[in-house]
Amino acid sequence: MATSDVAGARTASGARSSRLRPNSVGVLGILFFVLSAQAPLTGIAGATPLTVALGNGAGAPGAYLLVGLMIIIFAVGFIAMSRYVTDAGAFYAYVGRGLGRPTGTGSALTALWSYATVQACMYGLYGAVVSSLVGTYGGVSVPWWVCAVVTMIVIQVVGALGIDTGARVLGVLVALEMSILIAFALGVLFQGGGPEGLAPAASFAPSAVFAGAPGVAIMFAVASMFGFESTAIYSEEAKDPERTVPRATYLSVTLIAVFFAFVTWMLVSFYGPADAAAAAGAALDSGDSTSFLTGAIGTVLGGWTGDVVGFLLASSLLAGILAFHNAINRYLYSLGRHGSLPQALTRVNGRGAPAVAGTVQTAIALVLVVPFAVLGLDPVLTLFSWLSGVAVLALMLLYFLTSVSVVVFFRRRGATDAGLWRTFLAPTVSALLTLGTGVLIVANFTTLIGGEAGTALWLMATVPLVFVVGVVLDAATRRNAG
Repeated sequence: MATSDVAGARTASGARSSRLRPNSVGVLGILFFVLSAQAPLTGIAGATPLTVALGNGAGAPGAYLLVGLMIIIFAVGFIAMSRYVTDAGAFYAYVGRGLGRPTGTGSALTALWSYATVQACMYGLYGAVVSSLVGTYGGVSVPWWVCAVVTMIVIQVVGALGIDTGARVLGVLVALEMSILIAFALGVLFQGGGPEGLAPAASFAPSAVFAGAPGVAIMFAVASMFGFESTAIYSEEAKDPERTVPRATYLSVTLIAVFFAFVTWMLVSFYGPADAAAAAGAALDSGDSTSFLTGAIGTVLGGWTGDVVGFLLASSLLAGILAFHNAINRYLYSLGRHGSLPQALTRVNGRGAPAVAGTVQTAIALVLVVPFAVLGLDPVLTLFSWLSGVAVLALMLLYFLTSVSVVVFFRRRGATDAGLWRTFLAPTVSALLTLGTGVLIVANFTTLIGGEAGTALWLMATVPLVFVVGVVLDAATRRNAG
């Protein structure tokens, strides 16, 4: 829906506003939300060991460029449609306008599930990292889940302060984590690489990219792009959204794809393409998968970085968690506004933040994380790994539905000034690419979670199940409304 559908600010009677605050964030602010959702240091330190050890080995850097290209093609139609859809619900609004409200509501719940699971998996890694830091520097043993729950309260408070405050906090955290990764990568580059040199072919040749279990590598590469659609989620709050959204979208996708590919290439080069997979596997076996990165950084930049990287990894995860908290808020807000969920979710506080939706989001995070703590499961090998796969699979379904929706939307409108490439060719190619990527991820899902086929099946089944629940929910709310 367009912003004109949003209820106005306070009425004369003093009723609480249900409108997000407009003109409160620009290109750089949105860019920081996107980059923080990708959590660059988290992606490199947390996911790369799994990608290299379980996926395509030295070909991991090429997977980032491949996925970056796919997302850029997807973004062509996504941006073309953004001129006609300005809504905090993003995927919900886009799919709904093209394929109808039932499919749109199904995609909304799928998006909520995708964001909620990726945030929960970040809480798992975050809890493990912070617990280790508290033990090392505070001499106190604190369970990982305690760290996670305390942080949920902090995120709730920061999210309620408003989007502009969140953007400033995220800007600082993202700048710090990217700086040390760039310093490491440039250090390896200027040294001429590791024992085998820079060896670009070993990381970017098609035979390297599709070696081993490429679905695992592509899955984590897709995860690195999580949150780029925040450019549309924040369109109601953006300054000059018709220009801000396209610029922030292309800039964020290009920057993160090149950044991840470059840093991962230098990390593989540091160990040498022939030994990188073994080094990543050893890090996983040690119980501290982040040592695959921290050890390399310490060697290149000096031992002092060992302390710094641990704290920056915690801040990277914190930034990502906050970004997803804001994104989920706005989905809940949008569903409440359109009647698919209780209207109470549209209530905002004095700073224009969706207060009720924020509280609900925190409750969802608690429900997803607590069972892993109660069952005594490893927060990294289960919570982080399992829910990462679920989140990416759900995202692929959303990309596919959105691409199809773009084609249908513009075909119904007839000839437009947007052009055939943006309204038909690019979204069609995107639909085929995302469908193929989804199939590849499914084929490699059992490898991702350690060979448990039964567990893989029920985890994957949650994605279509949530979508169907959304369709049924839409039908039920329409009957009640009638």
